[in-house]
Amino acid sequence: MSDGIFIGLGAPEKDGGVPQTLNLRRANRHGLIAGATGTGKTVTLQGIAESFSARGVPVFMADVKGDLAGIAMAGSPTAKNADKLVARATEIGLSDYSYADNPAIFWDLYGQQGHPIRTTVSEMGPLLLARLMGLNETQEGVLSIAFRYADEEGLLLLDLGDLQAMLAWCAENADDLSARYGNVTKASVGAIQRQLLQLDSQGGDHFFGEPALDIHDFLKVDDQGRGYVNILAADKLMQSPKLYATFLLWLLSELFETLPEVGDPDKPVLVFFFDEAHLLFDDAPKALTDKIEQVVRLIRSKGVGVYFVTQNPIDIPEEVAGQLGNRVQHALRAFTPRDQKAIRAAAETFRINPDLDVETAITELKVGEALVSLLQEDGSPGIVQRTLIAPPRSRLGPVEAKERAIIQSISPCAGTYDETVDRESAEEILAARGNAAAAAAQAKQAQAEAEKAAAAQARVEAKQREADLKEQARRDAAAAREAARPSSLDKAVQSAARSAASSVGRQVANELGRAVFGGSSRRSSSGGIAGKLVRGILGSLFK
Repeated sequence: MSDGIFIGLGAPEKDGGVPQTLNLRRANRHGLIAGATGTGKTVTLQGIAESFSARGVPVFMADVKGDLAGIAMAGSPTAKNADKLVARATEIGLSDYSYADNPAIFWDLYGQQGHPIRTTVSEMGPLLLARLMGLNETQEGVLSIAFRYADEEGLLLLDLGDLQAMLAWCAENADDLSARYGNVTKASVGAIQRQLLQLDSQGGDHFFGEPALDIHDFLKVDDQGRGYVNILAADKLMQSPKLYATFLLWLLSELFETLPEVGDPDKPVLVFFFDEAHLLFDDAPKALTDKIEQVVRLIRSKGVGVYFVTQNPIDIPEEVAGQLGNRVQHALRAFTPRDQKAIRAAAETFRINPDLDVETAITELKVGEALVSLLQEDGSPGIVQRTLIAPPRSRLGPVEAKERAIIQSISPCAGTYDETVDRESAEEILAARGNAAAAAAQAKQAQAEAEKAAAAQARVEAKQREADLKEQARRDAAAAREAARPSSLDKAVQSAARSAASSVGRQVANELGRAVFGGSSRRSSSGGIAGKLVRGILGSLFK
């Protein structure tokens, strides 16, 4: 059993039973654990997971019901059903059976029951997002253009706020982008934004951001060489199927793209357990089922094993189920036609055991019993055996809040992801650009209004100057007219001159008349015409 994982003891034969051992070299060929509710499949999952951990293989599991977290704590002889576990260990010959814990790291997309798991929008990429949201070809092209422009402009797309801001910018600048990259319509952008709102309403804001998860933190081993069991709290997450699908789609893609090719290693690099897998595939986006199928087919060569745990084997799509080499089938109930179909389907997948009626056995299995078929060293499936499943050594049930807090505080990832980092990204940069553009537009408008006011003021001042000039001209003209008028002295002189002239004229006329008409030629006593003229002028001046 040193090179494998002991699953349980097969049907008794001459040698006392056939140990059913999962070969570590074939553990990356994936597997299935199926069975009706209450038949023990979750206990089987827990036992296999802790065995992987003990052999240095890291494990990831989604804890849908909250009871798988107990794998971090050792079992107890006082626990419920402890006596049954001990009895089973004795029955199958586990002489070294004892209780033991396992190194565990708790994760939670919401950051409440474990370290937050985040990735950035850029790391998710436009192709995965488009497939996840069910975008058509045109919308997918628009989303790719948004990513392309953000990359060329150095705009980091870290969270959904960044992507929403980038899409809003694309809508506002659709004409420019269309001329540069191809057709971008506001209708397509709006359709993408509505899908993002649905994702955001389911908690997508918790998943997208920084610090982003380093996938290698899922591959840690402790100082004793045991692989860490990474437990994702999925009880709340399963209520948001789109977010759960988003996370798994990213995680599987990240593993596939990050891990190197290793072929068939001596033991897996990582083992995934998807508990309640029917919840994973029910109404799952086609992008997710296609991606899971691709990963199941190809990730084996990366050294990763994927194990689905579900109630009914027909819950798993045929394309995926055909890749599951290691199978543990617990009891099924033939109550409905669908159940009967599942039983026939399960029976047909096993390598025939001539000593076992598989269809009948599936309905008769007791709790803790299963039909087991595991890959052999050469890769061929082993003959199906009715098997008593080995009991786990860790606690069956949830951990208390105090226990969870202590385990989380000593986690190797403590302090790495717990605080959100919000560095400058597309949302902030585009907002700053928008504010700068608005400020520039406001300044330009203010300048235009100032120039308009200045022009109006200039017109008013020009009119005022024109009016002032007209008034000044009027005043100058009036002054000129006023200046042209004779003063009182001038008027007196002019009057005297006119009077004198008039008097002289009369005298001259008289003298001339007398001269002409024979008047007296005698000189007057006043001295003649000249003397009278002078006296008349002087007399007028001194009146």
